[in-house]
Amino acid sequence: MDLYSGHINKLIEELAALPGIGNKSAQRLAFHLINMPKDRVQRLASSILEAKENVRYCKECFTLTDRDICPVCANQNRNHGLIMVVENTRDLAAYEKTGRYEGVYHVLHGAISPMLGIGPGDIKLKELVERLQGEVEEVIIATNSSLEGETTAMYISKMIKPTGIRVTRIASGVPVGGDLEYIDEVTLLRALEGRVEL
Repeated sequence: MDLYSGHINKLIEELAALPGIGNKSAQRLAFHLINMPKDRVQRLASSILEAKENVRYCKECFTLTDRDICPVCANQNRNHGLIMVVENTRDLAAYEKTGRYEGVYHVLHGAISPMLGIGPGDIKLKELVERLQGEVEEVIIATNSSLEGETTAMYISKMIKPTGIRVTRIASGVPVGGDLEYIDEVTLLRALEGRVEL
């Protein structure tokens, strides 16, 4: 038996389909949205649609942005010869919060995972190789400490080493199996400063 009407049930189902949102959280959010003033709900809906229509990949680093070139890549004060490779845009944001990294990024949008059928061609590795044709001095590999992240790090290292470009890996301090987006800024900074040659 349905507790709520079809519209409420549909809203709860859609919210519960979002990552990290369980059924109880979805119910709370649904009732909060229903009780919000109509203009605020319309602004929220409009923001979601506008983001979906206008957000795309940066042409240089492949982070998500609403411009052709993201603010980090467009900043001439950044060290464009230093590229940090991360798995996703949330990881980039985590390092930006430290306020201490002065290079640029490359977002892979995933990690190599043979178990899930994700190979090197399924993430932005070809685009990384193309970027290395410029004046790149060092590539910092900042993938997660999971099996997939370590596999991706080793693949990138073996791919870049023959070019003569320095390849480093963020140091420990990041827990094994942990995701960068959930780690505090001090731990991230310590991991960045203690990176090691691969």
